[in-house]
Amino acid sequence: MAMMPKRIKYRKMQRGKMPGMATRGNTVSYGEYGLQSMMAAWISGKHLEAGRVAATHFLHREGRVYIRVFPDKPISAKPLEVRMGTGKGETDDWVVPIKPGTILFEVGGVDEATAKGALRRIAAKMPVKCRLIHRRHGH
Repeated sequence: MAMMPKRIKYRKMQRGKMPGMATRGNTVSYGEYGLQSMMAAWISGKHLEAGRVAATHFLHREGRVYIRVFPDKPISAKPLEVRMGTGKGETDDWVVPIKPGTILFEVGGVDEATAKGALRRIAAKMPVKCRLIHRRHGH
């Protein structure tokens, strides 16, 4: 099942803007290798779940996969063939706004070749261009 919050304070949200680079969540913190976004976009809970499934299938229950983002922004949509007006549509999907530089996934507990293979599988499922990075020791 796709990721979504258990409960929220407000049912609907405005679209907003995503200027600049990520200043938070832009370093590898939990694992040894990470997948970093190179462009701004909305990533849905379905994308994240597809990436998680692909990585855990590739790793054969070895190591650990960390998901660093969570879809907490509701996206509303109106049904097909509905006339203009009569208010904002109901929540259709949950997304996380991603800025360039945000770490999406991390992998730890496996060797470099295996981690890169898993992250490459995840990157294929993401709607943004990504790059593989590794933890900077001594930082």
